[in-house]
Amino acid sequence: MHIEVWSDIVCPFCYIGKKRLEEALEQFSYKEDVKVEFRSFELNPQAPIHAEGDYVELLAKKYNTTKEQIMTMNNQLTEQAKEVGLIYHLDQVKPTNTFDAHRLIHFAKNHGKENDMVVRLFDAYFTEVKQVADHSTLIELAVEVGLNKQEVNEMLDSTNYGDDVRKEEQDAKQIGVNGVPFFVINRKYAISGAQPTEVFLEVLEKVKQEDSE
Repeated sequence: MHIEVWSDIVCPFCYIGKKRLEEALEQFSYKEDVKVEFRSFELNPQAPIHAEGDYVELLAKKYNTTKEQIMTMNNQLTEQAKEVGLIYHLDQVKPTNTFDAHRLIHFAKNHGKENDMVVRLFDAYFTEVKQVADHSTLIELAVEVGLNKQEVNEMLDSTNYGDDVRKEEQDAKQIGVNGVPFFVINRKYAISGAQPTEVFLEVLEKVKQEDSE
């Protein structure tokens, strides 16, 4: 079974959705037969590296609502994150461009470290409130998951893996992915959003049953 996950590391629902999928897989009898791959999706490809204003202000402007409403939403999201063992500091995160972070994930994938890199980037952004477009930060995170410092530095200074990011974003458009997280199983079934663990497990069981018939 092949699961493709379109996500962005600055998407709070994406990390929650990832954890819920993992919870479902732990309960799935055939989890050893499942391969999970992450696909690139930028929530805002035009995002500057250093955004003006804080996260709450930017979201309030984006959704044309009040800071108070955004803060309430963030508090609810923080509680959802806690339920799956995650710690979010949404009032402190540093909004930024994620293109280079996605390139780094592709590089990590080529070295067998895709999931480790994705998790490290999520934690860096939401828990440690690091600036995840900064090359020195990306190099530091990459080294922590076991990647070669010089190789990562050279990759970031190049345009390598940029085409891979764009291709996966184009694939998302063709499939009809308008928001993330978006999970595609065997290019046949789709789950949109950070659904409850039970929903993931139900779909996994259904796919397995149909494949066995």
